[in-house]
Amino acid sequence: DTAHNVAHVLKDAAYFVNIIGLALSSIQYNAKLKEANRNLIEREEMIRYQYDKLKESDKMKDEFVNIAAHELRTPIQPILGLSEIMRPKVNSEDQVYVDVIVRNAKRLQRLTEEILDVTKIESQSLKIEAEEFNLKDVIVNCINDVILDKHLTNDGKDKPKILYDPKDLPLKADKNRISQVVSNLMSNALKFSSGGTISVQSSLKTNDKNNNNEVIVSIKDNGQGIDPEILPRLFSKFATKSYSGTGLGLFICKSIVEAHGGSIWAENNSDGKGATFSFTLPLSKISTQIGIGGREIK
Repeated sequence: DTAHNVAHVLKDAAYFVNIIGLALSSIQYNAKLKEANRNLIEREEMIRYQYDKLKESDKMKDEFVNIAAHELRTPIQPILGLSEIMRPKVNSEDQVYVDVIVRNAKRLQRLTEEILDVTKIESQSLKIEAEEFNLKDVIVNCINDVILDKHLTNDGKDKPKILYDPKDLPLKADKNRISQVVSNLMSNALKFSSGGTISVQSSLKTNDKNNNNEVIVSIKDNGQGIDPEILPRLFSKFATKSYSGTGLGLFICKSIVEAHGGSIWAENNSDGKGATFSFTLPLSKISTQIGIGGREIK
């Protein structure tokens, strides 16, 4: 009996030792948990502090860019205006110098407008002012404007022909912003083409996904095509390999089209020559925040 009692006592003692061990382990675990939690809170506070600093820095950057763009914009108009006045008054030998002034002033003008647009897009302050207009008129005006600009720019390239069969397409959207999209896509097509033909199509179609009617515009060139490396991020900011471009134009186009509830995309042509840029605009509501007939337009 004595041996049995001793064994029972030892068994109980071992049990209590285990309980005490578990309690001590639990205390140590809780202490480590509190330490880890304290470190986590400190890191979270540091991250929040760094985030606030980054946010403030980003705000200051946007304000600086906005002010700089506005300050750059102010002298551009008189430079362009006076250059146009000078153009007919200078002799043919000096005409090239006036052309250089006009060309570079227009480049600076486009740059400042793009910077201001990107600032508005990123701050979600780009407004869409809807009005009723005929998309055909916008396309024809954009074609004539880019052709005139191309003729004024003596870059030594052959001037491509532009084919467009004007069709009435009544639309309610932001006329100025849609004109900006068409003009940008047309300018790109001309910039990367030398001779050949640029085809512009516009028509009505039904969206297969939602069965809504929408306008689709496509601009097809026979230039060098789109670099496969850039194609996946073509409509992102700064997606360019050209030294003469900012890489902001297509990002702005995408933002404008999507603010209207449309979509925009690009693809290289199946024959390996050039690319086609297309965008759609729904004939229904828009956000207020952010066939080739072969007639040559001359």
